[in-house]
Order: sequence, then structure tokens, then C-alpha cells
Amino acid sequence: MIYITDFSKIRNDFPILKRKVNGKQLVYLDNAATTQKPRQVIDRITDYYMNHNANIHRGIHKLSEEATEEYEGARERTAKFISASAREIIFTKNTTESLNILAYWALRTLGKGDEVVVSVMEHHSNIVPWQMLVEKGITLKIAGIKKDGSLDMDHLNKLVTKKTKIVSIAHASNVLGTINPIKEIAKLAHDAGALMIVDGAQSVPHMPVDVKNLDVDFLAFSSHKMLGPTGIGVLFGKEELLKKATPFLRGGDMIKEVFQQTATWNEIPWKFEAGTPNIADVIGFGAAIDYLNKIGMKNIREHEIELTKYAMKKLGAMKGVTLHGTAKDKGGAVSFSIDGVHPHDTATILDSEGIAIRSGHLCAQPLMERLGVPAVGRASFYVYNTKGEVDKLVAGVEKVKKTFKVI
Repeated sequence: MIYITDFSKIRNDFPILKRKVNGKQLVYLDNAATTQKPRQVIDRITDYYMNHNANIHRGIHKLSEEATEEYEGARERTAKFISASAREIIFTKNTTESLNILAYWALRTLGKGDEVVVSVMEHHSNIVPWQMLVEKGITLKIAGIKKDGSLDMDHLNKLVTKKTKIVSIAHASNVLGTINPIKEIAKLAHDAGALMIVDGAQSVPHMPVDVKNLDVDFLAFSSHKMLGPTGIGVLFGKEELLKKATPFLRGGDMIKEVFQQTATWNEIPWKFEAGTPNIADVIGFGAAIDYLNKIGMKNIREHEIELTKYAMKKLGAMKGVTLHGTAKDKGGAVSFSIDGVHPHDTATILDSEGIAIRSGHLCAQPLMERLGVPAVGRASFYVYNTKGEVDKLVAGVEKVKKTFKVI
């Protein structure tokens, strides 16, 4: 395969990067929330609606056959992207729904005295669903972090016992950028007889992920964080586990036979995909995977490492600026605070310069409490970002400091 590695030319594929915000050239640094879309993805979705629009799986006419082929082709590419089989790939709305499917299954199968372990760095989507189980007498344990934002593995080891049924950990933190040692954690979970669930929303888009090598039982991630459309999530599950799991939604296309009082379920993965799916956006997601494959996930990871180190060095050298998350193994999210300045004010001033960052608790309030801050600002990088944009961010932070007289 010939990889596209000229990241300056890659920017030409993204129409939105040409626009101006508040009279300034857009600098988009909110990729951990959602990424921009290349023409190739936009064009694939347009082509579907213009030439192939039909419902899938149910029709024997040409349009339905074409739509089904494209939809299932996207499933095949998604599976290959993470070294899974197509039968192990379920399409959902987003990572949150994927994790809820697992939490509701656990609610039906676990009981009083069982335990679930997560970490304090989790996104709310990997905490709140598991809180449902507490109402049933299941214990929710939360592993801590070290000063640099890395997972406290000693604490995690103490929390995982023979009572543990599920360990659910983010592969990469959306706030700290910390990349967790998932393969090591999976072995810990399996040795205790527990299932290993991974929130891969911030890892699958940014680095090579091989579910077989990691030996995880379930992995959830989202299309919109990896150049694809919104409204598409993925739940990978080992085939033998998906066969046992209870469907979350019920109705059309997930059934095999329906009688007046009972029903039987379709084969996997379709037993988890009730009703007409988001066909066009799944096909668009397939185009996003094609695009990422042309760049190469190793190349993307190297590009982000370079940008992140550059941003950490520049921001870390600024007086009055505190970085949150300095672990050695880190993804492309850089969270920071400016002394005496609320992150919303920081984001507002940066926006006036055309710079888009995230501010707030970032759907991680337990982590904010651990960090001792109400909120943070976050710059997050992807394939189309440059060092020049990092320089603009630094200049914008200097403007914030000047505005609020931060010495």
C-alpha cells in the first residue's frame, strides 16, 4: 500500500478548513469532540442518496441489493480495521449507545455481590451506564490515577478480585490524553474471570488497534471522531459473547421468527441492529476508513505524537499555564488551565481568533474533582493539524493572559 504522508496536502481534502471564523482563518483543535470530514466521505454519502438509496437486507430489487452491498462492505472494512471478523461488528448510534448495550446486558445477568471496575478518568459514558447496576446491589469500584495522569495500576490490581465481573476502561483519556495499557489490564481482568470492555473512542481514530492482540472482549468507538459522519457507533464483541448477549433493541430485522407471544433472534451481528439503520452514514464511515487506511494509522500516530510534544513544550513553558496530563504514553489531547481564568473565557477569546478548542468538564466530572478544578480547556489534534496551528494556539493563550493580566 502507498501511504499519503504529506499532511499539508491532506488539508486540501477538508472543505471546512478553508473557512474563516470571526474574520480569522479557522484553526480547528476540537477533534476529541468530533472531527471534520474529507470530500471523499461527503461525496460517498451524496453518491448513495443520488444513486443507490433504498432499504437494505429486505429487497430483491437492484437498488436494495446495491445499498446492502455497500452497507455490509463498510462492516467488512470496519472489522478489518481493528482485526476482527464482520460477525463481531455491530453498528450503533455512538460509543455511548454501544456501552449502554453492554450495561443493560450486565443488568440482566449480574447480581448482588458482583463488582464492576472502572477508572476515575472515564468519560461519563463509561461511568453513568454502570451506575444503573448499583441499584441492583452490584458494587462499582473506581481506580485512581497518579499525579502525571497515568492510571494507578497498583490500585487497579487491588480492586480487581474474584468478585469482579467486568473491567471497563478507556483506551485513551479524552481529557488527559493518557493511553492506558489495555493488554495488561485485559490479562488482569481475565485472570480474575472478568470481562474486559474498552472505550476506544479516543484510541481507534488515532493509532493502530488490534482487538486480537489486545485480547479485549468488547470495544466501543465512534465514526464521527475518525473523519466519518455523526450518528454511527461501533460495538465490537467476541463472537461467542455476542451469541450469548441479550439484544438491547427489538423489532424489525433483528428477528428470525415472530409469533403472537414469542420471537426468536436473527444471527449476529444483525440481532443487535433493530429497525432501519443509518445506511448512508455507515457507507460514509466506510469511506472514512478507506481514507485513514491510505494515510496509515502508524503515520497518524507519529504525526500526533510530534504535534502533542510540540504543544506540551510550548504551553508548558508559559507562566500561569498548568497542563493536566503529562503521562509518558499520551494521545493528541492537551488539557490546560490559566491561573485565575475560567476555561470558558479562554475558549471565548480563542474563538475570537478563529481557534476552536473545548472548554468545560469534558464529560468527566469525577476526573475534574480529582484534578481539583471545575473545568479545563482542551486542544486536540488530528491528521490535518499543523505546528503552525499550535503556534496560533500559543499566541491566543498569550492574548488570554494579557486580557486577564496573568503574569
